[in-house]
Amino acid sequence: MAASRRIFTQLRNSTGLLTKNVATSGTRRGTAVLYAVGAVGAITGLVYARRRRGETAIQVGLPVVMAKEEEEKRKFWQRAPPQQKMSDRERRFREFSSVEYKGQMYMTPRDFLESVTEERPRPRIGRRPLMDDDVAFMLKKTPARNKGSTKFFRSMHEEGIISFTEYLFLLCILTKPHAGFNIAFNMFDTDGNQRVDKNEFMVLQEIFRKKNDKRKAKEEAEGVSAVQKYTSASPTISKRSVGISADPRLLADGNVQDTTLLVHLFGAKGKDDLNFQEFYKFMDNLQTEILELEFLEFARGMPTISEIEFAQILLRYTHLPDAAHDAIIERLKDRIPEEKGITFDQFKPFFQFLNNLDDFAIAMQMYTFANQPVEQAEFKRAVKVSTGIDLAPHVINTVFQIFDEDGDGKLSHKEFISVMKDRIHRGFRSHLIKHEGWDGYKSCVVHEMRQSALHQ
Repeated sequence: MAASRRIFTQLRNSTGLLTKNVATSGTRRGTAVLYAVGAVGAITGLVYARRRRGETAIQVGLPVVMAKEEEEKRKFWQRAPPQQKMSDRERRFREFSSVEYKGQMYMTPRDFLESVTEERPRPRIGRRPLMDDDVAFMLKKTPARNKGSTKFFRSMHEEGIISFTEYLFLLCILTKPHAGFNIAFNMFDTDGNQRVDKNEFMVLQEIFRKKNDKRKAKEEAEGVSAVQKYTSASPTISKRSVGISADPRLLADGNVQDTTLLVHLFGAKGKDDLNFQEFYKFMDNLQTEILELEFLEFARGMPTISEIEFAQILLRYTHLPDAAHDAIIERLKDRIPEEKGITFDQFKPFFQFLNNLDDFAIAMQMYTFANQPVEQAEFKRAVKVSTGIDLAPHVINTVFQIFDEDGDGKLSHKEFISVMKDRIHRGFRSHLIKHEGWDGYKSCVVHEMRQSALHQ
């Protein structure tokens, strides 16, 4: 109490200074007194609390008290472990997912299309919660596999759900050449009967579950992680904010939540299976739908896009600096002053060729010595030999005008390949896939599963 009296005396003197030059209005003087009384109460409580803890000394200046509180906060945040980083794909899935069901976030078909064609998601406030009836209605509207088309995702719009593992699977499809579709099919066909059923397809979730189990076993061996301690103790940071967790139903009894993709491929009861031709058609339709979406965005209802628009689509998701991007566009304007236009039939084969860049690179290494620049005829021949795709001469000429900096009519295919790999992976080249074929496809899926499991 003696300390409290000393504090009150100091505050009374301070109050006198504060109110000395204030008009003797009862309201203003009363306000000043209330502020002083509140401060006395706060500091008296602090004195009592600190003496209960056995602390005998206390600084009675308000600035000193506030400084000590800030110092304690700073030390606390220094001790607290930082949130774990997410993979690029995981971060993008979270960013574009607009619905939530039973504690799990999902993309709608529209969300998925936007995630691979747009830089940012459309403005929205939070995620839309789905009820059981909502999901049942969506799945009932899902068309059967024999009604699949290049407008499947667009026709579903927001009436469907896509899980994180399915998102990774669809992204892998977008970067695969047609020649690799058979490898992808065989990866899922575990019993070798040339048909894939729902259980075999769920290998994606099984991979995820195993990685998650390994992570949990390691934590149990080492003790509860600091991140878990912190998130469970802090009411302001949820566990879900650290990463995307596996669906607990997957880990409990092997049951999975039906999604738009599962119902489309395997039927409402999950009893259907698909052969290679059906699998191939689904993957080809997906690639075509994304290309159509990008083309139509720039065509705006017209049958062609300009050479400038072709360049803008081609350079999307590449890591070129803004200055280099602008220089390319200006160079193209000067070299092709008269617009000829590029049709979708010319546009599609070129972007299908980009999915064969590794085969093209091998062909170029065999075709040239010391990676020398190539002319248009050599480029066209290498594409045809390595991929079987016959590119339109005007498209090849446009590509050369984009990448031929000095205008000598030759192209450094090495630099072209490097830039285009950013394009086909849509900016997600967070790792280099060192294997091709079966291993390459498996690496694409398993790597992202591992990253997601490790970063939860």
